[in-house]
Amino acid sequence: MRQARDWFAGKFHVNSMEDMQKVAPPGSPENAYVRMVTSYWEMVGSFVNSGVLNQELFFESGGEFLFVWERIKPIVPAFREMMKNPQAYHNLEKLANNYIKYMEGTRGPESYEAFAAMVRGVGR
Repeated sequence: MRQARDWFAGKFHVNSMEDMQKVAPPGSPENAYVRMVTSYWEMVGSFVNSGVLNQELFFESGGEFLFVWERIKPIVPAFREMMKNPQAYHNLEKLANNYIKYMEGTRGPESYEAFAAMVRGVGR
């Protein structure tokens, strides 16, 4: 998982499913990395969103999941369409949106945009 996270943070920059095919084609180790990282945070999102994990306590411990969401957000609509699954990454998206509200409420309204700009620039 650590290797997958390192690769994802440094190399996964996509804006379309075509980009995804180039960076992490089906069957490649890179595709496995994407699936490993995103499915992990989707699972964590389900725990927090259902109340199994306390949301505020979770939000106080870090924001790696928001980094992951920002990286996959451009392709989620096309991925949902391709998979015929409108709920794909729903838990991660909901968790991210709630965290954005939390960030803006606790750190100021500009905190999310600063974070998103940083994510877009990391590893490029």
